[in-house]
Amino acid sequence: MLRKLALGGIRARFRDYAVLFSGLVIASAVFYMFMALATNSAFLTANSPVSSTTIIFGFGEVLLIIITTVYIVYANTFLMSMRQRDYAMFMMLGAKSRKIAQLIFIETVSVGFLASVVGTLVGMGLTGVAGRILINMLHAPATHFSVFWGPAILATFGFFLAMFVVAAVINAIRLLKTPMLQLLHADTTPNRIRQKGWGLILEAVAAVILLGIGYVAMGQMMKIGLMAIGIALVTIVLGTYLLFNALLVALIDLLKRNHRFAARGLHTFTLSQLSFRIRDYTKILAVVAMLFALALGAITVGLGFQREIPERANELNAYDVVTIDAPASERAAATKLTGVMHAALYTQKVSGKTVYLNATEVNAHPLRLRVFEDNVAKLRQADAKTFAQLVQAGADTDMLVRPTDVGKGVVVLPAAQFAVQTGTTHIIRTYVVRDFIGNYDTIKTMATAQTKRFKVNPMMQIGQKFYYYEILNGMYSGFAFMGFFLGIAFLAMLASTLMFKILSGASYDASRYLMLQKVGVRKGLLRRSIRQEIGALFFFPGLLGVVHVLFGLKMFDSLLAHPYGNLIVPFGIFLLLYAIYYGLTVWLYETIVIQKSLATD
Repeated sequence: MLRKLALGGIRARFRDYAVLFSGLVIASAVFYMFMALATNSAFLTANSPVSSTTIIFGFGEVLLIIITTVYIVYANTFLMSMRQRDYAMFMMLGAKSRKIAQLIFIETVSVGFLASVVGTLVGMGLTGVAGRILINMLHAPATHFSVFWGPAILATFGFFLAMFVVAAVINAIRLLKTPMLQLLHADTTPNRIRQKGWGLILEAVAAVILLGIGYVAMGQMMKIGLMAIGIALVTIVLGTYLLFNALLVALIDLLKRNHRFAARGLHTFTLSQLSFRIRDYTKILAVVAMLFALALGAITVGLGFQREIPERANELNAYDVVTIDAPASERAAATKLTGVMHAALYTQKVSGKTVYLNATEVNAHPLRLRVFEDNVAKLRQADAKTFAQLVQAGADTDMLVRPTDVGKGVVVLPAAQFAVQTGTTHIIRTYVVRDFIGNYDTIKTMATAQTKRFKVNPMMQIGQKFYYYEILNGMYSGFAFMGFFLGIAFLAMLASTLMFKILSGASYDASRYLMLQKVGVRKGLLRRSIRQEIGALFFFPGLLGVVHVLFGLKMFDSLLAHPYGNLIVPFGIFLLLYAIYYGLTVWLYETIVIQKSLATD
């Protein structure tokens, strides 16, 4: 009988349970996605030029465990808030405490077990889809990458089951010790923080100091070493929580005291909504801020490494493609190149240890040569007059000769002398395109065909940008892959966390909005109040998350030439997605709390 009553209560609140379950599924899926990389030491070693990557991911595991623990604790609190009134009714009907405890344990562990099973399967699916898309997009080898990874499965199941078993025991003990009347009215009891002003000031000062220590540690990583990550992990997590706990409480109190502001529209109602569950908000907003920073930071770093590969390849190569004595098939492939900015044909003659070029052709299409000046590669245009000078300065001409002619001197002869010069004649064609990545497949086809035709090792194709790109891609694409992969995972958990926090309280808020509608409050004012309340929950963690990322990028000074270069792209894309998600959340919340049949304009 007791189980039937319990099932009936679950069916009555199916929508709330669906929100809870979906949130836990996403949390366990993200946990699996991260662990699929973090526990795969072979993948980390093969795809990262940094030997300490495994240790860095170890710090990431700790942070993810902290974030997921807070999320599970909050989800467990929500689960109990939905059921504690039912449990109190069961007690009033004479149910024994032992039976209630068993029911709590079974329900809590069952939810956790099902969520971890479904979440692991979803995580595998997301890992496979995201991994395949990123591998194709980045041309990343992703050696040893595995969708189905046993240690990640064990870690996900073990962590979630352990957390929910502990939560079930705590729930049973706490509920049996709570007075029945308190259980019946728990969902209408505000959860305000009673704290004096000096306490908030101390928290704010401590938060600023902790965040400052964390930011300095990240900026001094080259001097401090990996310990900087550990210091930043502890100080930034604590500082973020204390900052929200102090400033959010103080800000709400300050706005309430400003009667001019509070009396405008539904500001008093909005502020009361925020303060009603302020303790839960401070915890969840700290988690959201960390997830925001992790997602944005991972995507920004991933994009930085992706951009670094062609930039460094450009420093070593003046041309995107160089063909020598190309047959018809390779010339046909060249016609598929898009966005060609420069194309030229040169005739050369090889005699002994010298390669001769025609001055007329060189003057018509000056050669593009890379010269290192003050350890910086610079592109120089070389005509017949300046060619010898640039070669003497160290300009590389290997891309202009066959692999067998590498090391021979290259000389530009006047047209008349070139015409009578004896030697083997070869035709050189050079191409520069606007987008190397966009032409990757065509360039690969041409470079591979020429390598086979010369019957040499690819690494002997010294002048081919494609092979330099492949070397650099092998070194850095692993980091780019990890950045995008983890960015997608943390973005999914960010969306799940905020969605769960906001929609989990919608059922309780609906009665308060219904009351306002019945007294004649316009629908426009209600929607404005909702936009302001949810906007605050999006704005503050987003703002702090951006600050975390800006300081965190200092850790990549030694790996990225320009860690702060072109931030507008990742920040713009991420903030656009964040804004779209905000609009979706507002719409979903409005559909729950505003009764259309009573709404008035």
